[in-house]
Amino acid sequence: MAGKNKKKTDPGAGVLATNRKALHDFHILEKIEAGIVLSGTEVKSVKQGHISIQEGYVQVDEHMEAYLVGCTIQPYDHGNIFNHTQTRDRKLLLHRKEIVRLYGKIREKGLTIVPLKVYLVRGKVKIRIGLAKGKNVIDKRETLKKRESDRDSQRAMRNFNHR
Repeated sequence: MAGKNKKKTDPGAGVLATNRKALHDFHILEKIEAGIVLSGTEVKSVKQGHISIQEGYVQVDEHMEAYLVGCTIQPYDHGNIFNHTQTRDRKLLLHRKEIVRLYGKIREKGLTIVPLKVYLVRGKVKIRIGLAKGKNVIDKRETLKKRESDRDSQRAMRNFNHR
């Protein structure tokens, strides 16, 4: 079996959504795993892959609770009148120490918390969030140049090895 060597807690196993735009727009300084408080129809919809985290961010309120804001979970196909709303704020499950530490860091200039990946761990929906600092246009260009040069060098190595 191909998946037998994968760990159960590996975030690559069962990835439901990724935020590639965040990696393009931000320098990720730190990554943290958190749980999400979801209703029953939200869980079913997320497990079908009907979630978008591109426009989302994490907000910490004055009661030291973290919320996922701006993410969209489409209504469940087979839901009824008790179906969930698409864009409500969803509470994140983190330890108090982690929330206090993150709150102190986001008060610094230019730091924010963005969702990076939504995945399953032992049937539970988890989210990987990242403490991020915004990139400017020059940084984005340098990232693109580096990625292109890496791709060219990989292509050259592959062509050299196949001779």
